[in-house]
Amino acid sequence: MCARRGRRVAAMVGFILLAALASPRPLGAADPAPAAAPGDLWETTSQMTIPGMPMQMPAQKSKVCTPKEWKEPPAAADAQRKCVNSDFKVVGVKATWKVACEGPPSMTGEAEITRDGDTAYTGAIKFASEEMSMTVKLDGKRVGACDLSKK
Repeated sequence: MCARRGRRVAAMVGFILLAALASPRPLGAADPAPAAAPGDLWETTSQMTIPGMPMQMPAQKSKVCTPKEWKEPPAAADAQRKCVNSDFKVVGVKATWKVACEGPPSMTGEAEITRDGDTAYTGAIKFASEEMSMTVKLDGKRVGACDLSKK
């Protein structure tokens, strides 16, 4: 009787091991997470200059996750100033777009970025309003990959 029971246990253990080896994922593992949406993580620097201003504004650094292929400007529109981007185009290594901000103050601008391969870019946004004009210099360097679905 003990021999028969031992064979049944051995057969059951063998079946479990065979099932585990044939399974595409470990036993007890949860369903796989949805595939990550691959993007590029950019470290960006922006610095504003205003003609006639006696001191230079400090540069601002941030990290931005963008799609590998840009279909919109690499930075989000400014919700605080109610800015909206439009007319985004990519021709060769240059990306251009227009910006309109309700403000205050209300401003319009034109932007241009030139990419240096897949690892860096430089450019500027030139803004104008009734009160002043300003330029925001943009620099970016790719620092790694990111998951757009976690944006």
